[in-house]
Amino acid sequence: MKTGATRAPQRSLLKAMGLTNEEIKRPFIAVVNSKSDYIPGHKHLNDISAKVMEGIRNAGGVPFEFNTIGVCDGLAMNHKGMKYSLCSRELIADSIEVMLTAHPLDAVVFIPNCDKIVPGMLLAACRLNLPAIFVSGGPMLPGEYNGEKYGLSEMFEYVGAHAAGKITDEELEAYEDHACPTCGSCSGMYTANSMNCLTEAIGMGLPGNGTRPAISGARRALAEEAGERIMELLKQDIRPRDIINEKSFENALRCEMALGCSSNTVLHLLAIAYEADVHVDIDVIDKISKTTPQICKLNPAGKIFITDLNEKGGIPAVMKELSKKGIINEDCITVKGTVGERIKNAPAPDGEIIHTVENPLRQDGGIAILFGNLAPDGAVVKQGAVAPNMMKNTGPARVFDSEEDACDAIYGGKINPGDVVVIRYEGPKGGPGMREMLAPTSALVGMGLDSSVSLITDGRFSGATKGAAVGHVSPEAASHGPIGIIEEGDTVTVDITGRALTLHISDEEMAKRLESFTPKTKELSGYLKRYAKLVTSGSTGAVFEK
Repeated sequence: MKTGATRAPQRSLLKAMGLTNEEIKRPFIAVVNSKSDYIPGHKHLNDISAKVMEGIRNAGGVPFEFNTIGVCDGLAMNHKGMKYSLCSRELIADSIEVMLTAHPLDAVVFIPNCDKIVPGMLLAACRLNLPAIFVSGGPMLPGEYNGEKYGLSEMFEYVGAHAAGKITDEELEAYEDHACPTCGSCSGMYTANSMNCLTEAIGMGLPGNGTRPAISGARRALAEEAGERIMELLKQDIRPRDIINEKSFENALRCEMALGCSSNTVLHLLAIAYEADVHVDIDVIDKISKTTPQICKLNPAGKIFITDLNEKGGIPAVMKELSKKGIINEDCITVKGTVGERIKNAPAPDGEIIHTVENPLRQDGGIAILFGNLAPDGAVVKQGAVAPNMMKNTGPARVFDSEEDACDAIYGGKINPGDVVVIRYEGPKGGPGMREMLAPTSALVGMGLDSSVSLITDGRFSGATKGAAVGHVSPEAASHGPIGIIEEGDTVTVDITGRALTLHISDEEMAKRLESFTPKTKELSGYLKRYAKLVTSGSTGAVFEK
């Protein structure tokens, strides 16, 4: 774009921005910043970007910053806005492709933080395959009130408790005032922190990327180091597809299972693998889940937060402990050194925040893949956040065709212990957009029903969800999936231990219902209409076909 006589017009435009001849000769580095005044996890990202650009200049590069869109899932939760959250992932990837192809640069530093922004940028990194590094904005500190630490997931649960008359208006407001005390991605092992940790595990972020607090000086030092490091990656010509491969994906999936990450990571890792042309599918994830111990149990599954994990060594300490079982590929390269070099000096597990592989929280992973006649193509549950008594539940189906209808029934006291709540037409096509549904799961918790009620959906759940909540049921109702033919009162078994999702009707009755089944349709317009036409199943990562 900038060398030779024919590029004199382009150089004149660069000089219009104040660049000197010497700067024009240097490497141009894109800084893709998702800063937004409307997202608490992104409010501070200009500070992170400033340190990244310092690092780039320190190492002899010239930074050029541009911004992407982003959706805060907490703000978008439980209304129409959530239909646009997963959809934004593809828009983010596409917009970065546009910017970095129209304005060719030499390498990229990505600054994401929240749910769909991280995978959207990873999709773009794989697609463009320019030397790249990620540095997230980091997690917020947990809230604290009356000596209790808590996070955003509990805030949704307090809404249910308030509806049940268990807490007063004044108590609800007090919890509200203290839940989110700083900027940063929400404080538990929700989707944002899960994806930032897995970006580190797969090798695209420096150690500490997933866990150093947003407000810490260490987070800003990490940003400056990332800016300096991108120049070394450019010099060595190390690109995302050199780092992201089947072995590094296995490392990420092992960490996903060991940490008990958000079920949404299944969607995103499948999509990233698809973009990178790496063979990872739902069966691979199921296999890794069955052979990886869970050694961490963070909020919302417990009262340990992402900042607590940071103090005990973070992701390198987790990977080092897993390596004792020979299930971490230590020879994988990362944006700085190999995995083996990265974990060599990590601390030993403390036994409380990071358990040993000899004494894990559970012998299999925090995420389980379920199959059965209700989910021929699979379904996903965060089993590490399910109470032992709810690992298997058989009960009558309570069927709802939208999240709103289900919430009305829960808050209205119409759901009984033992019920299996079914929410359909919330999948990638049927929603469209596969809304996160933290409101109904939190309502069940707040009203004391999470220990007796299961929930299944072709939609998805927030990383903040806990309980027997099974999502991504595929095929979805809108694609003629069996979840669309469940009738009120049918007997359904959710067997997480046996990894099965079963509708108790005969094969003949199943065939008869499917033959006469016509999925419901919705009047759509704008981006949602285009999205619904292009998007594929949740079992394939809800990607667009290439």
